[in-house]
Amino acid sequence: MPEIVKFKAFCLERYKYKHNMSGKDTFNLFKQYGVMDYIGSFYDVLHTFGDQYIVDDIERFIKERRIGH
Repeated sequence: MPEIVKFKAFCLERYKYKHNMSGKDTFNLFKQYGVMDYIGSFYDVLHTFGDQYIVDDIERFIKERRIGH
């Protein structure tokens, strides 16, 4: 379980860095769109990919959620 928490923090940090966002804003965005649940659900697969793929995947996930709203 601690590995998943560390991975979620890693994903948040990488996304934050790429988009030049604050930690608070990134966390709120992830919360709004259910990104942390998504990362937890697909941890087994996602943690095997590199930084860029993970951030791109999160971007796709958020975009799809925005379109669905």
